[in-house]
Amino acid sequence: MLGGFSNARKVTKLHFYVQDIISGPNQTVWEVARAKITANSPTTFGLVRVVDDLITATADPNSKALGRLQGQVTFADFEESAPLMNLNVVFKAGTYNGSVITMLGRNAVTDKREYAIVGGTGDFRLVKGHAITSTYSVDLATGHVVLEYTLYVVHGKSSTLSDM
Repeated sequence: MLGGFSNARKVTKLHFYVQDIISGPNQTVWEVARAKITANSPTTFGLVRVVDDLITATADPNSKALGRLQGQVTFADFEESAPLMNLNVVFKAGTYNGSVITMLGRNAVTDKREYAIVGGTGDFRLVKGHAITSTYSVDLATGHVVLEYTLYVVHGKSSTLSDM
């Protein structure tokens, strides 16, 4: 028992989409640093990017805005292109408005990727869990990538994303 929380903890499933814009006038992913070896590295080792992506209820970028996915992507593997992801899910609408979920993980480019949920604020204090993400769609002409996320969080309040 952790300070009386063991009986109050619930598992909540959150499902949403992230609008990742890698190029163009509304770009949301930006390179901020690179190492001397990045240009010659097959895995872009040493490259650092920051992201500030829109989170939406559906894959449609014009659907209900739920918040922002903000963080850092660091290419830190000499052998495989599998960047370290350090991401915050910042809720800006609905039930969880003002709350944050923090995720960390290795983003090996596979069909499904998994990150650890390591913390949070607001409704997600003392949160733990895991996130599964996959690429929903890619439009190279516009630089628009849609990512699908499903989070399983253990926290002090039980609800669903539809409550937002």
